[in-house]
Amino acid sequence: MYISQETKEETEKRLKKVLRAATFKVYAEPYYFREVPVDDFQFDSKALAMVKDDEVWSLLVPVEKEGTENFKIFSFHFEEGLDNSGFVGWLATKIKEKLGSGIFVVCGQNSNQGGIFDYNGCPIEIADEVIHYIEELKESKN
Repeated sequence: MYISQETKEETEKRLKKVLRAATFKVYAEPYYFREVPVDDFQFDSKALAMVKDDEVWSLLVPVEKEGTENFKIFSFHFEEGLDNSGFVGWLATKIKEKLGSGIFVVCGQNSNQGGIFDYNGCPIEIADEVIHYIEELKESKN
């Protein structure tokens, strides 16, 4: 992980460059978090992410039934060698300021594709606006 000292403007410029260089993927189907008691866990190959606390495993899986809180999922794989530190917080703040909604992020590591990657989720209700805004950020040169 990089540690850098930069102004807010320098950070903005750097992270827009990181965004433009990243591989951005939008998943077609909605996902939700299925909760499973810690003692009842079984691997689910459909899960994009699995995390746990002291009580449950939380599996990010395609929607299976009605009545769940559903999310649009999009991911970023970052270009190797670019300083992507602060990206998650920067993007979440930009989306919150523009659209009023937060996002969630689950990170992983893939050394074959630049290292850290992110799965991001936003409420289905504003998914089109979030994706459109990310595309606008990618295209902006400032």
